[in-house]
Amino acid sequence: MTSVIDLPQDLSNAGSGGVSVEFRGISHVYGQGARKTEALRDINFTARPGEFVALLGPSGCGKSTLLTIAAGLVRSSSGTVLIDGIPVTKPATELGFVFQEATLLEWRTALSNIMLQAEARSIDRAQALKRAKELMAQTGISGFEEAYPAQLSGGMRQRVSICRALLHNPPMLFMDEPFGALDAMTREQMIMDTQQIWMDGRKTVLFVTHDIPEALLLADRIVVLGARPGRILKIYEVGGGRPRAMDDLSTKRFVELQHEVRQLLREAGAFARH
Repeated sequence: MTSVIDLPQDLSNAGSGGVSVEFRGISHVYGQGARKTEALRDINFTARPGEFVALLGPSGCGKSTLLTIAAGLVRSSSGTVLIDGIPVTKPATELGFVFQEATLLEWRTALSNIMLQAEARSIDRAQALKRAKELMAQTGISGFEEAYPAQLSGGMRQRVSICRALLHNPPMLFMDEPFGALDAMTREQMIMDTQQIWMDGRKTVLFVTHDIPEALLLADRIVVLGARPGRILKIYEVGGGRPRAMDDLSTKRFVELQHEVRQLLREAGAFARH
């Protein structure tokens, strides 16, 4: 596969800052005839270089589908995705992708799982090993290099997954509900860790979530999608300083934003009425 953007081979300088990701008229339909399902309808927005964008909406609204289209893993029914102005026509191998499940190989150690990126991309092993250990330190899992996935907690496994996604220093990171399977306390810590990782590298991040507080804490902008077919209801500029803390959720501004986003989704039929 050919990447959309050439990968820098020097990991010490690669991926500084981010790239733009533009969605132009993206619509997508699964199936045919009576089994046809409209997943997305006329999605238009641009993630600016180095911006953290949350895709927020109810389950089944096409958030994950939008990520796979942007990654070149699925071809949209209509519309175009451009990365730094270049149309995505095949899998975009330059990005990092973090899924809801860590998807680690159980027979490989934490460090060995991270190093899979280096093996797949033929990156210099010594250079990749140095970066892998730096990432493990940054995410708080130093000392667990030789631990196997079964010996790690859910949060630690997801940290390994994030390190693996960042090993090649990609200019953009796609995260598909990466904390959905974690307990509340671990989730809070992962939110704070992810914010710090983003602040350190300022990569372009597209982050799928259905959790309003999570989106507010992490994102520069929140793209709110309505229930299927997913279409943009509104784009919110979160604003405010960085880093944000969990306590910020109780401030007047964040309370009002949470209420406004929740009300928007409720009026669009995203929540069941009782």
